[in-house]
Parts: sequence; C-alpha cells; structure tokens
Amino acid sequence: MSDFASSRLVVLIDADNASASIVDCLLQEVAKYGTATVKRIYGDWTSPHLKGWKDVLLTHAIQPIQQFSYTTGKNSTDSAMIIDAMDLLYARTFDGFCIVSSDSDFTRLASRIREAGHTVYGFGEKKTPQPFISACDKFIYTEILKQHTDDIEDDNKPVKRMTTKELKGDTKLLNMLRTALNATMDEEGWAYLGSVGQHIANHSPEFDPRNYGYSKLTDIIRQIQLFQIDERSDEKAPHVKQIYIKDKRSNKASGV
Repeated sequence: MSDFASSRLVVLIDADNASASIVDCLLQEVAKYGTATVKRIYGDWTSPHLKGWKDVLLTHAIQPIQQFSYTTGKNSTDSAMIIDAMDLLYARTFDGFCIVSSDSDFTRLASRIREAGHTVYGFGEKKTPQPFISACDKFIYTEILKQHTDDIEDDNKPVKRMTTKELKGDTKLLNMLRTALNATMDEEGWAYLGSVGQHIANHSPEFDPRNYGYSKLTDIIRQIQLFQIDERSDEKAPHVKQIYIKDKRSNKASGV
C-alpha cells in the first residue's frame, strides 16, 4: 500500500495475550500504516484480569467483544476473533489487518488474509512463535512500544541501544544485512539502502531498528561501521539525498 494515510485498517486485539499498558503507543504505531477504521478487542469481560483493558476501552473507542470461556483449556476468544476477521475480510472494504496477540493460533489467519491480497501487521511480545511472525507482512514487538510508557514493568525495560561492538557481534543481524545487500547491489557492489530495507522486510517481518535501540536502518548502518556509505543527490530532487551502501570487505578483496 503506497498511500498509508488512506489505508483502512482493522485492529483486532486478543485481550488475553496483550497488555493494556501499550494501548496508547499501539494505536500511534497503527496510525503510521493507516486509519484504524475498526477497533475490536476480544476476551471474557467477566474476568477480573482484564480490568486494565476495561479502563482504557472507552477512551480509545475500542469495541469490546464478549466471549465466555465455556471450557477450561480451550480459548474461545481466538475462535471469535478469527470468525470476525473472516467476516471483515469478505466485506472487502479494508486494506489491511492489525492482529495484536502473541498466540501462534493466528498463524493461519494471517496467511489467509495475505492470500486475499491484504497487508497484515502483527503485534506481540518477543515470546511470539516464529510461524505467526513469518505469516505477517510486518511484525512489531510490543516491548519496543512499552519503552515509551511511564509504567514500564521490570521485565519490559527500555530497549538499550546496542554499541558498535554488540552490533558487529550479532551474527543474525550481519547475515540479514549482507544477504539483503548481495541481493540488491549493482555490478560495483553498491546497493540503494531503501532496496536493502525492503528486502529485509520481505524476508524478516520482525526486523525493526528499534529492536536494537535505533530509530532508522540508516542509524544502524552508520553505527555498525562495516559498510561504506555514499550519499547521492536525486536528479529530480537535488535536495534529497539517496543513501547507497557497499560492504567494506569488497574493497579489501579488490585491493582498494
């Protein structure tokens, strides 16, 4: 979706698997991708453990959907949420879906929505199973949203900005960056950073610079100090700088 501002989004929240403390930043994050046209939250509202959510629903105009827990060990909330999602999908009046949960039960739902040509944004904790993460177009860890709240829990401390040494020691990050660079670079080894970022997003929905303590991919590239950076002017817009990167190892290999 190229025009985020006009994108109509459905926000479905699994109250049993999401914290009410993130609601403000959650909706601010959703607003980056479009307008939350539908906002629904599912749970057994007779249960006292959902009191935190009850206190914020009215303020944010989130519609609570009551789902009683009929039997122990069975999550009827998931079923109600999936049924509603499919009804909204077939209505064909929305551009994307935001699924807020750390539950892998929504993996097939996310895949089905994407098969229909809609964008899926997932929101969940770092404990979220990889299958659900991979089924989304983009997945945002709620821990990075919680760092902006005043009532951060002890086990959800702000994400610390990683140092150059720590970034260089993150094998998964390095492989991700270099794989994306190799897939998008030209014959001279240069790659447009925007293309690198898009390649990463396509293959790793959970990637977000904020997971490393940075606001942009550009900041990580500068801090990690493993890539040569070239800022080029756009012919059509000279005041706009386009960033290209190149693996410094290629310079050593060529004797530069």
